[in-house]
Amino acid sequence: MLLTLKTFQWEETWRWKAVMLMILTLCLNSIKGNCHNFCTAVSKDVTYKELKILLNSKKIMLIDVRETWEILADGKIPESVNIPLGEVGEALQMNPEDFKEKYNGVKPSKSDSLVFSCSAGVRSKKALDTAISLGFNSAQHYAGGWKEWATYERSEKK
Repeated sequence: MLLTLKTFQWEETWRWKAVMLMILTLCLNSIKGNCHNFCTAVSKDVTYKELKILLNSKKIMLIDVRETWEILADGKIPESVNIPLGEVGEALQMNPEDFKEKYNGVKPSKSDSLVFSCSAGVRSKKALDTAISLGFNSAQHYAGGWKEWATYERSEKK
């Protein structure tokens, strides 16, 4: 068999593409089977309007992960439960009685819809990642946070 330079280049290109396709397939299968943190960035943000609807439906638990002093100084979204970011992982693993005693509310189950909020979305995203890693797969976060909420609420009342 006579091999020319063009044949050799084509075979090498074909092999390289085949290897890359196999690697890509393995990566996608890995992500598909274990996508918790990968998927959170795609569809877990809640807008102001969506949060208003969710709060009116009474079907979510809104967790404000700011420090208590921030809530006392600035205010809070009605019906939110304050669990500072540093306590989220432990709080979500508490037994229901201890949770109720510490946070004055019913401990969410892993199937409950949770929404995390903070001042501007950074800490709530971290809380979301923590919750997802603990199996709270219906968790979301309000990226606009208290700052956006307060701005919209002031403009709606005018």
